Amino acid sequence: MRERARSSTYCPRVRLVRVRWEPIAQSTKTMNKESPTHSPAERGATVVITHRIKDGSAPAYEAWLNGIGPVCRSFPGHLDWQIIRPIAGLSGTYTVVIRFDTEEHLRQWMHSDERKRYIADARPLFAEEDRFHISTGLDIWFAPEGAVSAPMRWKQALVTLSAIYPLVLGVPLLLSPLLRKLGVTDGGFISTFIVAAVVVWLMAYVVMPNYTKLIRRWLFA
Repeated sequence: MRERARSSTYCPRVRLVRVRWEPIAQSTKTMNKESPTHSPAERGATVVITHRIKDGSAPAYEAWLNGIGPVCRSFPGHLDWQIIRPIAGLSGTYTVVIRFDTEEHLRQWMHSDERKRYIADARPLFAEEDRFHISTGLDIWFAPEGAVSAPMRWKQALVTLSAIYPLVLGVPLLLSPLLRKLGVTDGGFISTFIVAAVVVWLMAYVVMPNYTKLIRRWLFA
């Protein structure tokens, strides 16, 4: 009886360990195989698309957007889809901003047969050709070179000044106590470099992406 009890408690343990261990090892291999890591330069790519449509074509174009949007979002690596609609009486240009996790995934969508079919269907609505600019850096927030219309220079300058001025005032005040504790002299080369680096990082990754989304209608009008 004792031998039976011992074997009944021992065998399931051996089997339990083997059953749990093998799927974990297998899933780890699968995860490493299907989710490759990308270098920082490969992370994130954006395309800015502009369509100037003919007068009276807005309802049809909106319906077209409702059709192509879900198809775009179904492609691998899609992150974001933003539509900047024209201001009535001022502009007839739609701006579509699309983000993917890598430039490769973005180009797969931009040159896909699905998108080509949708563009062909929408050509009767366009007053000009389908134009786009692919960006993998910060130039998307400023003046992209190419076919896409950029915001007016004075708007870019005003937005940049209004975003950077509070940072230039606030970041040194917040960092000075910490830098003093570390023995870094105020106003010196090192402290100025650290403050500048923090301001640039905040502008690139926190302030400008959210600020430009908030004012995008005015910025691209």
